[in-house]
Amino acid sequence: MKNPSAALPAHFAPALRWFSENHWKPFPYQINVWTAFHEGQSGLLNAPTGSGKTYALWVAAVMDSIKRNSGLAKKSAGLKILWITPLRALAKDIRQALQHFTDGLHLDWRIELRTGDTSVSQRKQQWSHAPECLVTTPESLHILFSMKNHEHFFSNTESIIVDEWHELLGTKRGVQTELAIAHIAAVSNKELKIWGISATIGNLNEALQVLIPCKKDDDKVVIRANTIKKTEIETILPDSIERFPWSGHLGLNLLHKIVPIIQNSNTTLLFTNTRSQAEFWYKEILNKMPELAGIMAMHHGSIDQHIRIWVEDALAAGKLKLVVCTSSLDLGVDFSPVDTIIQIGGPKGISRFLQRAGRSGHQPGVTSRIFFVPTHSLELIEGSALKNAEKLGIHEDRQPIVGPLDVLVQYLVTLASGSGFDPDKIWNELRSTHAYKNLHNNEWQWALDFITSGGKSLSNYAEYSKVHFESGLFKIASKRLITRHRLSIGTIVGDPVLQVRLSSGGYLGTIEESFISSLNIGQVFWFGGRPLELVKVKDMVVYAKLTKKKSGKVPAWGGGRLPLSSKLSEQIRQKLEAARTGNFDGIEMLTVKPLLEIQQLWSAIPGTDTLLIEKTTTDDSCHVFIFPFEGRFVHEILSALVAYRIGRKVPSTFSIAMNDYGFELLSDQDIPIEEALEEDLFTKKHLVEDIAECINKSGLAKSKFRDVATIAGLLFKGYPGKLIAQKHLQSSSSLLFDVFTQYDPQNLLLDQAREEVITLQLDYQRLLNTLDKINNQQIIMKYPEKFSPFAFPIMADGLRQKLSTEKITDRIKRMQQQLEKDAG
Repeated sequence: MKNPSAALPAHFAPALRWFSENHWKPFPYQINVWTAFHEGQSGLLNAPTGSGKTYALWVAAVMDSIKRNSGLAKKSAGLKILWITPLRALAKDIRQALQHFTDGLHLDWRIELRTGDTSVSQRKQQWSHAPECLVTTPESLHILFSMKNHEHFFSNTESIIVDEWHELLGTKRGVQTELAIAHIAAVSNKELKIWGISATIGNLNEALQVLIPCKKDDDKVVIRANTIKKTEIETILPDSIERFPWSGHLGLNLLHKIVPIIQNSNTTLLFTNTRSQAEFWYKEILNKMPELAGIMAMHHGSIDQHIRIWVEDALAAGKLKLVVCTSSLDLGVDFSPVDTIIQIGGPKGISRFLQRAGRSGHQPGVTSRIFFVPTHSLELIEGSALKNAEKLGIHEDRQPIVGPLDVLVQYLVTLASGSGFDPDKIWNELRSTHAYKNLHNNEWQWALDFITSGGKSLSNYAEYSKVHFESGLFKIASKRLITRHRLSIGTIVGDPVLQVRLSSGGYLGTIEESFISSLNIGQVFWFGGRPLELVKVKDMVVYAKLTKKKSGKVPAWGGGRLPLSSKLSEQIRQKLEAARTGNFDGIEMLTVKPLLEIQQLWSAIPGTDTLLIEKTTTDDSCHVFIFPFEGRFVHEILSALVAYRIGRKVPSTFSIAMNDYGFELLSDQDIPIEEALEEDLFTKKHLVEDIAECINKSGLAKSKFRDVATIAGLLFKGYPGKLIAQKHLQSSSSLLFDVFTQYDPQNLLLDQAREEVITLQLDYQRLLNTLDKINNQQIIMKYPEKFSPFAFPIMADGLRQKLSTEKITDRIKRMQQQLEKDAG
């Protein structure tokens, strides 16, 4: 067999020598990337986590630059390679990996970071003397676009590498990245090569087209790694199955089985789906294993960046035995000491689960190990489905966002903050991106009018007349407005947060205002794994002191819910179909078999071609449960739609509860579900109008408008250290929404807010697919006298949402015990 390295051009010899010196041998896919890059192609690399993706692209870009600039020794002025990462926490690790190669080649290059953590002095130095490679985030890149003469800074750019493209695709940050690539392509004097890196994504070809729409198909390629990443998945099984489960109840009961896993591992990452869960599990593990004090840490997005960096450094150095974390550690270059991953609760997505699994054994040829801990019995089915999906190599698609006008408006103001922009040139740039290739001229003219006058309803307010047109360019003259805009660049919009500081000194992180407002002075809450006593709240800062009291509230953060992916939902339905016919394949399905047998006995197990509806009447209530198994987000809109359509026929007041498997309609009078089904309850006729009514009644559009208005620059969150209170932002957002609705109903930001509720928050396309599926399924109507195993967790969640007290918990436990007794 021929050595594929022999076919590489001669200028790759130093790279091959470096690999040899490190006792490595290039993988065939790495050589394929180098060859494609040398031949002038752009593309997308798909390879498993920990298989050498970084060096596949970095070596290609560096050797290409050396060739362009005639050798190792010669330096050319300006930025050569731009490396875009979705997380600034990754930037440091990436820079170290890139520097390792250039140092090995004795290449006199500067590889520097430009993120929110970069000091002012470093930024000034970079601006006056650009490094050869800049590792940055989409937000920091757009801040550079707001600088005068930024075109010169990017004029010598040769290559753009977008790391973890699957994390950006399908988000507004991905749209920011598209805009950045198009702009740099327009201002660079070089032939630009654009590459993306992705570990887990289903729609690779579409991902390529979104990233690189500006090049012909012959000039771009998808390269898949031929390396096989082995993943060992083990589900932690309960000693006895709860046939009537409820959310979160099982997880901690399995803590005694998790302890030996941690003890027998070198270093473990324990992933939770939310920051609240991370705080909770940290607290409980420390109580169970006090010997971990000092070698156990926590890592999530609300903890101070300096603490997170310390945790990452300690992980890399092998100083920590356990880190409890969230998605903040989903991505990264390499934590070699990590050999075990524990996932608490259903990850709700196949790709997310395998991405986390890949954090262990994060090296080529090393097997990844992950333990799945169900938090209630039904999640055992999810564990079985995950194993099957991994075996079949199934990954979710990431659907791109098209034409968000709030991102467009922010981008135009960004360009106007710098050198100004020529509308004809920027129009052409926009049309070269996937996101704005179908931008209508009336939308373009609306955007220009909006940034110059604030639009029809705000034209009398000077604050919204930011941009002026002079000498053929749109510019901002006010330094104050430019400063405010730079502080607002970005598309990540969360609830307003307060800083958490120790009264004795020291910054710990951020916490949401809504949680702190529920506490009284002197109350104890847990943050960053430590019990804190609330001292005072002043100027958007929470002052607290350490306490020895162990009981206290765990913070709740918004935005923690994860939707069940359609791919995982499909695998779950297949597992249920098999169980319905008596096939319980795998240890998870055998373990959950007693629950499914009661479900079949009292009601039915839905298959792939059936929809189960249960109607249970208690002394004072009527409960209707519908089980599409399509995830919480779809059930959120589907339940509202069903309630609206039934209520239109028979005026009723419903309480609605849901989980990833189904939803409940609860009323104090009979719910005529049978009549509604006869009248085609799940029809797609008048669907848009019916959903619009649901959205207007629920206030979802007004809530979403706050995010849109913030990105578009209508709301200013305040200066560092002087943030504006949440109630004031909500009030301003609500006022703007009402003003637009009354005086400017054609305002496109209103349309965008309504559309995003439907398409993004409520997943309209998946709703359509679900309705199509339901209309082709047989509906099974059952009337169980008692709550079935599928219905009980939804009912229990509904009770806890309405009355979150210990008495409710006790009541749920009594109901559970009675049902277990009834089931024999």
